Amino acid sequence: MKNIVITGSTRGIGFSMATEFLRAGCNVTLSSRGEAIAASIRKELSPFEGKYIYVPCDVREKENLQKLWDTSVVQWGEIDIWINNAGQNTTRVFSWETDGTCTENIIKTNLIGMIYGSQIAATGMLKQGHGAIYSMEGLGSNNMVQPKTILYGTTKHALTYFMRGLAKELEGTNVIAGRLSPGMVLTDFITKTPDGKRSEVFSDEKFRKTFNILADKPETVAKYFVPRILKNLKNDAQIAWLTNRKAAWRFMTAGFRKDRLI
Repeated sequence: MKNIVITGSTRGIGFSMATEFLRAGCNVTLSSRGEAIAASIRKELSPFEGKYIYVPCDVREKENLQKLWDTSVVQWGEIDIWINNAGQNTTRVFSWETDGTCTENIIKTNLIGMIYGSQIAATGMLKQGHGAIYSMEGLGSNNMVQPKTILYGTTKHALTYFMRGLAKELEGTNVIAGRLSPGMVLTDFITKTPDGKRSEVFSDEKFRKTFNILADKPETVAKYFVPRILKNLKNDAQIAWLTNRKAAWRFMTAGFRKDRLI
């Protein structure tokens, strides 16, 4: 049994991972910006009463992340795994057309929040003598440049560099750092704009075709991630779902697949 903290874990892949950890017998701290979790989520988690807590956390504020750590330690005694999952997407416009508020939110959430979370987790885990820190990669981590998403891609490119550097800094300790690479996942990042409107990707035939070939539901990816996270002892590990080989196979067999996500 391990104690897990996941930022941004009331929806999407964060929530799917939280559920899989609970099924695996772990204790889990869920978090998001909301003051409380929705009744629908509480109902879904009802089989795991006593095995999870919810802590409101805006990762843009370091004090919030420290409270997330402290509250979790009080509840569980120690933290074995910390996952920086909280993320912010962007409207699909050119970088110079992105307003200042959106630009700041992407950088503060995806990059600064991830760094703050890693700093707090590393400090606490070094004191307790063990632990693992993971951050969620995304478009940009693999150097791919996609127009109208480069602000998001910039944060993910920097995230990969930071996590590889953190792993190097943690060498020789009992704390490890790694990365989770989910590939393309059907979440609000795809279906909605930051203001909650229907995303324009639905009208992009080329994107829809590629997405339906490569993408998966968050619960599918979570079921792959969680057992590997729990077993991993390697520092600087990248746990990747959509490998190049898997992507190539999907393109080759695309004509035989009937399932469509969007």
